[in-house]
Amino acid sequence: MTKGRIWPTERKSFHDPITGAAITQLTDYFAHSYHLYFTNNAWYDSNTKLLIGSDRENSTNLYSIDLLSGELTQLTELKRNQKKSIQGTFINPIKMEAYFTLDRNIFAINLETYQEKTLFELPHGFHFSNLSCTADGNHLCFGLTEDLSHSLKSNLSGGYIGFEETEAARPHCQIWLLTLDTGDVKIIHEDQLWIGHINASPTQPNLITFCHEGPWEKVDHRIWLLDIDAGRKWKVAEGEPNQYAGHEYWHADGLRIGYHGFTDSLERKDGKFLGSVKFDNTECERYHFPYQNMHIHSKDNELIVGDGQQTTAYHGSFYQDCLFLWKKHNDLMEGPRVLCKHRGSFHIQQVHVHPCFSPDGTKILFTSDMSGYGNVYLVDVPAFDTLPILQNNKLVK
Repeated sequence: MTKGRIWPTERKSFHDPITGAAITQLTDYFAHSYHLYFTNNAWYDSNTKLLIGSDRENSTNLYSIDLLSGELTQLTELKRNQKKSIQGTFINPIKMEAYFTLDRNIFAINLETYQEKTLFELPHGFHFSNLSCTADGNHLCFGLTEDLSHSLKSNLSGGYIGFEETEAARPHCQIWLLTLDTGDVKIIHEDQLWIGHINASPTQPNLITFCHEGPWEKVDHRIWLLDIDAGRKWKVAEGEPNQYAGHEYWHADGLRIGYHGFTDSLERKDGKFLGSVKFDNTECERYHFPYQNMHIHSKDNELIVGDGQQTTAYHGSFYQDCLFLWKKHNDLMEGPRVLCKHRGSFHIQQVHVHPCFSPDGTKILFTSDMSGYGNVYLVDVPAFDTLPILQNNKLVK
């Protein structure tokens, strides 16, 4: 387990048995491998390389996949018992540098030399939330959450144990801004509420989203926007009082925010919706559809991917565990059409499917433990009309 070690290609290709879509499996190892969180761009070096996490040789580390050769390069040399957030790694959009948390520190890693440096030390009484880099590459935004481990047992990445209890405890949370050139830090927002999912706009250096974390129907409002320069925050995508939206992400233009949600409760099948809105709450588009996704992602309003739900252990024709596509046509959202089976278990955070489009929109990146271990896959996006439609849990080709 050595920094800079080159692993030979594990790449293999196959076609989805349902749709015929071309799929490339990028990793194949008897341990979990997974791509970065779906809001974090994982491509770099002119989109020829991809950052992933992998648990090979009994420890989680950061790896780079050369998309031309398929070779993997180990970038970090971390110990198993160190507390780390490799899945939350964020790449600087301007320079060859990425950021992750390790134990009580934020580290920067040079993606060419693999040298690491410490940027920030966690103050006593807190633990890290997630981090994000502003569009100009000048600042890191990151969250700190009050440490409740002395009074509350939780395992949020493994079954969301303690999820409701953490929200109810109202932990003190802060959003910090770190200037990369100088190391200067300051708190730009704090509240006696559980805050998470800090996510910088990919084009507007002054805009970030964050969420009030917890069960969506219990928090005051999920999606918020903060203007760093003005110091002003506001709700985004506020619908009716019984509508709950979340899993927000930025469109590629850095101006619109995508999301999905439900009405009243997850059990109500006819109340599901997906949509997007400009950061200032103008140009809202919302589409109702009778289907439940764990996450959705898109580059814009035109084509949206969703990851459905968990796979089943039973035989028969089940299609909830697929990647689905929706396409906008004449102000309506057509679909879902089945892109491929993912057969993901969603058992722990690392093997959530988390589909996301490639920078050029021609492929979709996803993680699946269909083989028993999490692996990283790329599926080609064919013409929408060539894919089968899912109607009443039956495929119509």
